Parts: sequence; C-alpha cells; structure tokens
Amino acid sequence: MTTHPARKRFMGLLAATAIVVTSVVTAQPTHATYPGSNDGRLAFGAEIEGNVDIYSVLPNGRALHRLTDDPQFDACPAYSADGKRIAYCNGVRARGGIIEIWTMKANGQDKVQVTHLAGRMTFPDFSPSGSRIVFGGRLPGATNDDLFVINADGSGLMQLTSDPANDSLPAFSPGGDQIAFISSRSGIEQVWVMNADGTDAQQLTFDPVFKGQVPDWSPDGTRIAFAAGDPGDVLVMDADGTNQHVVIGGPTDDFGPAWSPDGRQLAFIRFDDRTVYVADADGANSHIVRPLGLQAVPAWQPRGDRLP
Repeated sequence: MTTHPARKRFMGLLAATAIVVTSVVTAQPTHATYPGSNDGRLAFGAEIEGNVDIYSVLPNGRALHRLTDDPQFDACPAYSADGKRIAYCNGVRARGGIIEIWTMKANGQDKVQVTHLAGRMTFPDFSPSGSRIVFGGRLPGATNDDLFVINADGSGLMQLTSDPANDSLPAFSPGGDQIAFISSRSGIEQVWVMNADGTDAQQLTFDPVFKGQVPDWSPDGTRIAFAAGDPGDVLVMDADGTNQHVVIGGPTDDFGPAWSPDGRQLAFIRFDDRTVYVADADGANSHIVRPLGLQAVPAWQPRGDRLP
C-alpha cells in the first residue's frame, strides 16, 4: 500500500492500529447506519492543542459538544442503533501504546471500559441489538490485526478471524447477520464480507487499488460505501459487490464515508483540510460541517435522537 507522505503523517497522528503492520490509520467509524431521520448528530475525533477527543455536532454545524476530555487518545466513535450510546477507542496513540474499547452515553456520560486486552483495539461497531460490539485490533505479541466480537458488558470475547493477513475496520450489516471489513488476504487491502460468526468470508472488490476507510452499510443494507486509493475516492457498490461506482472523487483526497439515517447523504473526511463534509449520496452538494482542529472520520447518529 502506498500512502501520500502528508496523509500518512495525519493517519499516524489520529489513529491506532493499522491495515498494514507499520502504519496507523485515521480514527473513524466503520459501521452500519440504521434507518431514521437525519436530525441525529455527527460524532468525530478531533485534535486540538495536541489532544484527540470526541466531539458531536448537528449536521448543520450547530450545537457542538465535547464528549471526552482526558489526556488519552479518544476516537473511533460508533453509535448504537438506538442512538443512545457510542462505542469508541481510548488509550495511548503512540506506537506500542495500549488502546481499548469503551462505551459512553451519546452525551458523553457513563463511560465504561469494555475490553481489557492490553493490545491496540480500535474501530468498534455495535450490533443492531446493541448487545455486542465488533472491533479490530492486534493482541500483545501478534504480528497482524484480527477481528473480534464481545458482549457490550465486556463478557463473551470471541476472535472472528485468524488469517495471517491483516483484517480490520469491521461493520455489522443492519440485519446483524453479516460483517463487512477490510482485508489484505489477496495481497492488497480489499473489501470483504463474512457471516457475523466469522464464517464464509467473501471478497467483494478485486481491482489493484487498495481499499480503506471505511466500509459502511447503507441503512437498508443494500449498498456499501467505501474508500479507495490515495488520493482517495468514495465509492458505493451493491452489497454483493456489483455496480461499483465513484460518488465522491476528483483531485481532493476523500475517505471515511458514513451514511445518513435516511440513506440520502454521506458524511466523509476531506483530507485536504482535515474536516468532516456532508454530500448527497450521489456526491452532489458537498459542504463542510464545522471547522474544528484536525478531524477524523465521522459516525452518524441514527433515529434522530438529538441528545448531545
């Protein structure tokens, strides 16, 4: 995988584990968005004065709230299907530091540590029921990233993948029966899908351009948005891998798509100014949401719950 030097520095700044062994990637959600209105908030990591915390804001840029406030690295937000809780990663962002999965209420209260694996665990995603959380990470002593699932109360940890390649960025389908993810099993990072128990992994993309941040299911489960290349484009395909087409492209470096709850818009990161944007699902009417430090890939709160 070849990464533009400036973007590689930003990835190292804002994230934890990697698609490749020696790189780190921008904190982000890789998650299904569930049906609802678009009144829900956008959550994202942002670095201000050297510290990365999670913020949320309405899609119109108003009512900004800071959800975390500690010296640790807080990023990778993902909303539960009812919009009431956020799963996220918290830890030491420096290479070799420990990062674990936590949850909190959508207003930043009731923070609970979920994993205690002493590795680098990132990019959580709630199951549709909210009872389980899938995430990627690297256990102590491991040489590659794998996917894991755990009950939301921290019990019942299960490792889903054990391929020697890197598996990362998992996202539950809205029906909960499948997980989309990024894998380098074919020699270059591509979009894959598997059953929620880790069986029957199938490759969906096959071209020679690496895929990355992030595969995200549309609210009805019929499409998957993902990013490809560097400079990156945002593409959409049918859930079976057919009908792949660019929706946000051009000279800018765009990645990290997150569907709106009604499926009509996509939020994403534009690396050129490190800021969250929103566009129509066909890429039209792109606009910035809220300038604030160096931002990371957003999650879109489902069901129109307007709690901060």
